[in-house]
Amino acid sequence: MRAHLPSPRAHWLLLALSLVVLLGFLLLDLLVVQKVGQGEAPSAGPADLVPESVRAGGPLIGSDGNGLTSRAVPDGAVVLTFDDGPDPVWTPQVLDVLRRNGVKATFFVTGVAAARHPDLVERMADEGHEVGLHTFTHVDLGKVGATRTSVELGQTQLVVASSTGRASTLVRPPYSSSAEALDNEDLASVERMVGSGHLVLLSTHDTEDWRNPGVDAIVAAATPADHRGAVVLAHDGGGDRGQTVAALETVIPKLLDQGRQFRTASDALGVPVARSATFVEQAEGTAVSLAVRAAAATTELMLWLVVVSSVLAMLRAVLLLVTTGIHARRARMVGKHVRRLPPQPVTVLVPAYNEEAGIEATLRTILASTAEVRVIVVDDGSTDRTSEVVRSLDLPGVTLIRQANAGKAAALNTGLKHCRTELVVMVDGDTVLEPDTVAELVQPFADPDVGAVSGNAKVGNRDGLLGRWQHIEYVIGFNLDRRMYDVMECMPTVPGAVGGFRLSALQQVGGVPEDTLAEDTDLTMALERAGWAVTYRETARAWTEAPATLGQLWRQRYRWCYGTLQAMWKHRGALFERGLGGRLGRRGLPYLALYQVVLPVLAPVIDVFAVLSLFTDPLRGAAAWLGFLVLQLVPAVIAFRLDRESLRPLWAVALQPVVYRQLMYLVVIQSVITAIAGARLPWQKLKRTGTAAQHAPELAREAEVTAPLGNVRRVEEEVTKPLRIG
Repeated sequence: MRAHLPSPRAHWLLLALSLVVLLGFLLLDLLVVQKVGQGEAPSAGPADLVPESVRAGGPLIGSDGNGLTSRAVPDGAVVLTFDDGPDPVWTPQVLDVLRRNGVKATFFVTGVAAARHPDLVERMADEGHEVGLHTFTHVDLGKVGATRTSVELGQTQLVVASSTGRASTLVRPPYSSSAEALDNEDLASVERMVGSGHLVLLSTHDTEDWRNPGVDAIVAAATPADHRGAVVLAHDGGGDRGQTVAALETVIPKLLDQGRQFRTASDALGVPVARSATFVEQAEGTAVSLAVRAAAATTELMLWLVVVSSVLAMLRAVLLLVTTGIHARRARMVGKHVRRLPPQPVTVLVPAYNEEAGIEATLRTILASTAEVRVIVVDDGSTDRTSEVVRSLDLPGVTLIRQANAGKAAALNTGLKHCRTELVVMVDGDTVLEPDTVAELVQPFADPDVGAVSGNAKVGNRDGLLGRWQHIEYVIGFNLDRRMYDVMECMPTVPGAVGGFRLSALQQVGGVPEDTLAEDTDLTMALERAGWAVTYRETARAWTEAPATLGQLWRQRYRWCYGTLQAMWKHRGALFERGLGGRLGRRGLPYLALYQVVLPVLAPVIDVFAVLSLFTDPLRGAAAWLGFLVLQLVPAVIAFRLDRESLRPLWAVALQPVVYRQLMYLVVIQSVITAIAGARLPWQKLKRTGTAAQHAPELAREAEVTAPLGNVRRVEEEVTKPLRIG
């Protein structure tokens, strides 16, 4: 075997960094980008502090060093301005109209829109138009302080600089129109902007096209009644601007026929409104633009992932329910049209490594079986008293074999070498059986095409929240997933806790594979590819000990998941096979890849998005969460009913997303990264406490067990090297 490579460690830092970046993009888009234009137009407040010189002055407001000054547009000149763009639909149409008429205009862009559509800003500059600032998020500057104002204008200036090479100082405050409409809050914001070196351009003619008043109304509002200079305010973004475009086709030729001159703000007012941007400013602006576009793309991707995952979750729920119904109907036919297996001896293999705490209960419940059983315990180099416990029990019909530690698969192969019966049942050293488990498990072997049978493993130590979560997972997994696999004839795993096998089938595939960590999954897939059917027997119940701590659960699931990935890769050739192998390859493997690898890898991203949605859109976020909860609860209730389990533990389903589900997701991510890195994991053994029968105390009897007729006496052998099959 290959030497174990260390599991990669730096990936946790990479994962954490990736999630932080993702969270940053989502916050940028949800809390900044998507908030653009969502504010309500403010109502006018007191205006007693606004100087008359500003109120009655021109639309351009600046400073002479001693206070605010204003400047009017020369007679005959028209400064055509547009706010709220650029928009990918309407801005190109506005630019086309201007180009056809040879008119230059001034565009006041929002930083977010300019970052998302830098090509349109570049086109504005290339065609001789002027580009000013309309804040980054279309915020009412009269309602914010100096710091927010500086950030809003500074970031917009950087974005514009990255597309035009010019750093503009010309500002049109959102929700402002003419100088005479300024109130005290507006005045304070104008003073802040002018004090920081900006020029503020208001309007003399507001078309109010954002109200969609009709083309004629827009044309009338944009047409000055006299020959005085005018600053016309229209919009190329922020909504449907079809009426604005149509109005421009009329108003521009009309004003040109009147002898009006369309000029940019700097040209008409005779003041410089921009300077050459530095390389650093352009680079910073490019970075801001990329961040905004990445944030928007991330949110859009998250929305698609949520939709796709929701559809897949619903499809899975429907598939599980339909196949469960089919399986239940088939199960009712047992005994009517299905042949029964004649009584015959069955060998029960028990691989054991440090199973001192639970091995006695395991052996006693096996020997209490209604079927004729022979037990082989393979002590795989235990460092505790496992062998001593088995030897001291002096139970009839038990063979004890000791070997140097070589792993569970090797222990099973050693046991198979000593089997003298055609039917073999494999159970873990912590598993306890019900009296009818073995008899029920071997019944499907009446069909000569069946090579393996999955039993129904149940969590014994289900007290506590962690135990309940695993109990729920086991019940759903065995009573729904395995029923589905059974109906679709693509069972991926006969669990190591309780599974039945035909010895001749095992010999055909070379015994239990030892080159993956999920030997049970690997073996099951190998049997199906060899043409053997694998089925599920829900009445063959066995009680197993689940991990009692998060650390133990992590180690167990990490091994399971990594081993499953190994087995899936090893048996990828089944995709192109016929028969049972082809069904595994084209049904089972895609299902495993989709629902146990792809979606869990993406799940943390979706969860982050869902949590943020609770803050940005609480009703929709809560509805989505409740929807996913229902998709989990409905199958869970059905599974519990099928298994005659109490529904009381299902309250814990609502808490699974808090810790348990996240842990399972991280296990998958860790496993995928480990597999990509080419590392190999060692066998990871859980510490047993002997609580498998905690919820089935009658199974762990301390009384003497009378062996059924035909059992053999106890034999002990020393095996220095693991034995192989084939």
